[in-house]
Amino acid sequence: MSIKESKIEEYCSKLDAAKDYNEIWKIVKTTVKDSLGEKRSAMMLFLDDLSLSLGAYYPVGTNNIVLNRRLLEIAKATIKSKQKINAFTYSLLAHEYLHAIGHLQEEEVRRLVCKVSQECFGETHITTELAKKSPWMLLNKNLINNISSQKTPIEVVKDFEKNGQNYIV
Repeated sequence: MSIKESKIEEYCSKLDAAKDYNEIWKIVKTTVKDSLGEKRSAMMLFLDDLSLSLGAYYPVGTNNIVLNRRLLEIAKATIKSKQKINAFTYSLLAHEYLHAIGHLQEEEVRRLVCKVSQECFGETHITTELAKKSPWMLLNKNLINNISSQKTPIEVVKDFEKNGQNYIV
């Protein structure tokens, strides 16, 4: 097994086994650094109930990523595969992380998520498939269009990035 194949196997294994946002985030940061040589520290993650047409967003000039809590809850309730849920979450976080690093054009970010996914997870992993097509391919559009729920307060994900650096809120 080559070093590249070994690394791909390691990333796939770690992502498939990840238990929470913090573990997936570490994989996002490592894969982006390994593939693109870029990184950014002191990020914070928020969960909020957004429009179901939006997976996440990065408010430019901040250190915040906001994930759509309702969308992730729907995904967890309907997909039933931990590997696919983790790949879905990875795709959303990687996309917004690339914005936070400074890639602001959507087309460029989609291309970079695809590049990172191919290099770090291989051509056949679900993460690469989601990057090539869309994370939305896992979701039932009819179900999403017919769901309404009450908005709950925004939530900060505790200990999202432990690195001892100061940050802007």
